Amino acid sequence: MRLVIQRVSEAHVTVDGEVVGAIGRGLLVLVGVHRDDTERDAEYLADKTVHLRVFEDEAGKMNRSLLDVIEAGEDGGVLAVSQFTLYGDVRKGRRPSFGAAAPPERAEPLFERYVRALRARVKRVETGRFGAKMEVHLVNDGPVTLIVEHP
Repeated sequence: MRLVIQRVSEAHVTVDGEVVGAIGRGLLVLVGVHRDDTERDAEYLADKTVHLRVFEDEAGKMNRSLLDVIEAGEDGGVLAVSQFTLYGDVRKGRRPSFGAAAPPERAEPLFERYVRALRARVKRVETGRFGAKMEVHLVNDGPVTLIVEHP
């Protein structure tokens, strides 16, 4: 799996002009599923996501995780959006090849497993709509953007 994680002050995703998922402060996570990914990868990355220390502490250092923020009584959530294009290969030619991306019938259950694992750890988890044409709106806070992969 490949994640692009962005610390946001707000984010939402729309499908056909309708908001299908929205959060205030938290993490926007774009999720790409590789053809060889397993449920273990989804669990590992959900745990990694909520424990990443990307929120500032009282000294202004990125030293607090999403769980730390929530435990302190502050607003914090996750907006997870499936995005197979994270496995687009553009090394040859000008059109991306998506051979490394899992096909939808394999990717959707693994994306859902990642989301369930997040929900087991964090109260506020929103999603886009798998396979839909979506518009993602965000205010990147920092900006902070990380790419996380497993294995």
